[in-house]
Amino acid sequence: MTPTTEAASASPSEGPAHTNQFALLGQRRFAPFFWTQFAGAANDNLFKFAFTVMVTYQLQLVWMPPAMAGLAIGALFILPFLLFSATAGQLTDKHDKTKMIRFVKNLEIAIMAIAAWGFIRADAVVLLACVFLMGLHSTLFGPVKFAYLPQVLAPRELTGGNGMVEMGTFVAILLGQVAGGLLVALPQVGHASVAVACLLLALGGRAMAQAIPPAPATDPGLAMNWNPVSETWRNLKLAHGNLVVFRSLLGISWMWFFGAVFLAQFPSFAKDVLHGDEQVASLLLVVFSVGIGAGSLLCETLSRRQVEIGLVPLGAIGMSVFAVDLYFASRGLPAAAQMGLGAFTAQPAHWRVMADLGLLSLFAGLYSVPMYALIQLRSRPTHRARIIAANNILNALFMIASSVIAGALLKAGFTIPQIFLITGIANAVVAFYIFMLVPEYLLRFLAWVLSHFVYRFDIRGQEHIPAEGPAVLVCNHVSFVDAVLLMAASPRPIRFIMDHRIFRVPVLGALFRLAKAIPIAPQKEDPAAYEQAFADAVQVLREGDLLAIFPEGAITRDGSLQPFKGGVMKILEGARAEGVEPPVIPMALTNLWGSFFSRIEARDGQNVAMVRPFRRGFFSRVGLRVGSAMPGAEVRPETLQRRVSVLLGT
Repeated sequence: MTPTTEAASASPSEGPAHTNQFALLGQRRFAPFFWTQFAGAANDNLFKFAFTVMVTYQLQLVWMPPAMAGLAIGALFILPFLLFSATAGQLTDKHDKTKMIRFVKNLEIAIMAIAAWGFIRADAVVLLACVFLMGLHSTLFGPVKFAYLPQVLAPRELTGGNGMVEMGTFVAILLGQVAGGLLVALPQVGHASVAVACLLLALGGRAMAQAIPPAPATDPGLAMNWNPVSETWRNLKLAHGNLVVFRSLLGISWMWFFGAVFLAQFPSFAKDVLHGDEQVASLLLVVFSVGIGAGSLLCETLSRRQVEIGLVPLGAIGMSVFAVDLYFASRGLPAAAQMGLGAFTAQPAHWRVMADLGLLSLFAGLYSVPMYALIQLRSRPTHRARIIAANNILNALFMIASSVIAGALLKAGFTIPQIFLITGIANAVVAFYIFMLVPEYLLRFLAWVLSHFVYRFDIRGQEHIPAEGPAVLVCNHVSFVDAVLLMAASPRPIRFIMDHRIFRVPVLGALFRLAKAIPIAPQKEDPAAYEQAFADAVQVLREGDLLAIFPEGAITRDGSLQPFKGGVMKILEGARAEGVEPPVIPMALTNLWGSFFSRIEARDGQNVAMVRPFRRGFFSRVGLRVGSAMPGAEVRPETLQRRVSVLLGT
């Protein structure tokens, strides 16, 4: 990755130290970009929501009934993502991202000048044309937005940076839509007020863009393909080359399908189901946006400042639970005259509706931020913008499908609460399918639950785990869940070499098979399996991944560190023969002896594990200490054992 001029003193691979994600707002590499995208998102939504409210409550258009207005405007806005994302991705990889941002902001000023004229004339055709043009503006900005961050942020800052951007985006959506709804409703001057506000936001965004430091092109020699059809297909194939990334793109696109159903229906939901006025519609958007922002900000705290995709299944569960409950909360509301904000909030039944919306969107924030960070982290820097363009293409397809399906259901006689119910159930089915396709999400979720709710997991020295490239992780072996805890500590997937007998343990065996752990048997017992395990281990390192080994060879039966065997030397020799020199990272799990999963219980003359549930209760304190890397050439079993012993404090 190429750092910006200002970030050069603090390489993105390390990143400057800061206490939390909010500190990024004090740094030039992030703050001007944040406020530029904030102004753009606010303008998009002020414009679109004001237009939607105008059509729903003020204009009587035979060719666009109010119930379909949100769907039609939303579909027209995302159409350019489908048509031009491939070209936008190429332009972003080929050119300086800061120059691209400034060009897009100049385009926004021109579009908003036309839209201002359309609002003053109350010309729906002109405003529909501007919806399409603002979609084009956002299409060009999308790849820049997500390719800029990993170019200037360290890997451990990506979750926090993405959380800030997602929070900022949805706060901007909130403010833009609230402002749009309130301004357009002003008697006599509403349309002119919206026109002025749109122009001022466009000018403000352009002023902020001037302060963004240079972000050099990642592939300046790229030959442009101006054919959107062939380039779109090529981008999708490029994304498909990394299955984890591609399936994460599908997961994000599904989230936009899910969200589009709710966002597009809010005006009609407020009017026809909740019997509220424009202010009630704005309140629903406030609750939804605050929830997304809160979930996005929580990601850094819950993930220990790493890319924690274990939060994704948690988010999916919450999205489904509260979407389904929203149906039950809103289906039995009695008919009433149109209510203002005060009358609406005075009824207790409406607070359940708002709680469902807020929690649904909070879990959507937990779902989306880690996926975006994962894509940024695992995409090739030279192709990152085109991968993000592929994401935008898929998002557009899913959102158009959302509009078409929701519209068809409305025409078929389904109510809006019923559509919310169907969407919540579909989310559960789709999420389960994605997690079966990419078991890493499910594994990380289980590791996250174990390290947050069964144990209080304290990690020190996590920065010694390499952000990229092959490495051998060497750790003491205390319990049956050692591997799960190491998964929770690493921002990257780990392949484990494990005793073949552990695969016979119910539940844990299935878990380690999902994790593609490498079974190893004693050489005397099964020579072929023994050799295959080492061949597989070398292959993991050759592919640039992390490999973990427990060199004691078995789980300790007395809590003490056992002598290290020579398997790690055989792995390093095999890797060296393949031209790979991975570093070795010593690690030590502490205070795990005595827990339910350790062999502390005596039974029939043997020490066994998993006999007394909740042996130390919930939230017992355990730790991981990670030492600095050792060059492979300096590694000996006894040297490694001493390093791990020092980390244990023995």
